[in-house]
Amino acid sequence: MSATAAPLASDRSDFRTVTTSGAKLGVATGVAVVLFIAASRLIPEVGGLRGGVEALIVLVAGVAVGFLPGLWTAARSTEGIAGAAAVGLVGTVVFSAIDITLLRPFHAYPWTWDAIGGGSTWWYLPVWWMLGTFVAWMGAIVTTRGAARAETALGRRALPAVAVTVVVAAAARLAGLPFPLPAVVGGAFTLVLAALALVALARRG
Repeated sequence: MSATAAPLASDRSDFRTVTTSGAKLGVATGVAVVLFIAASRLIPEVGGLRGGVEALIVLVAGVAVGFLPGLWTAARSTEGIAGAAAVGLVGTVVFSAIDITLLRPFHAYPWTWDAIGGGSTWWYLPVWWMLGTFVAWMGAIVTTRGAARAETALGRRALPAVAVTVVVAAAARLAGLPFPLPAVVGGAFTLVLAALALVALARRG
């Protein structure tokens, strides 16, 4: 007697999936931030080495935040995409707790970071919550397109976004954009992911 394997559940947006996945994402974000801080303090700025390492950390973190939520919720339609966005939001809240209780007391960030908000350490929280939710939302939309083409590996789903991000960031640097390389890479990844999500939606329409 033969048995047929049951298909994996898709479009998971239940409370347990959202909270546990969001917690994992928040911890992963915290690890990425600690690595970024360590790189900024320990790696010498020789030939752009420090900026390159920081940009790589930002890109890897962007891929995690952008694509893991859709993978964990097995996003195939609106329900899974919404669940992935919720995972992104929970992840930012979990990281905010890590940030406030662990990173802030050790003065992990320079004063200029707080000076943007007039000396407040709270200015970035709503911005961070919105950004994390947005990136996870866009990534889940792209994930649904990849699922339709039977692309199950995270690397294959993220490769177009990573490749275009590298090209856009390189072009921006050659054009003399006056921003640090990690900021350029992070901004480029967000814009590229949003553009790919719009393309995915257009093709589904």
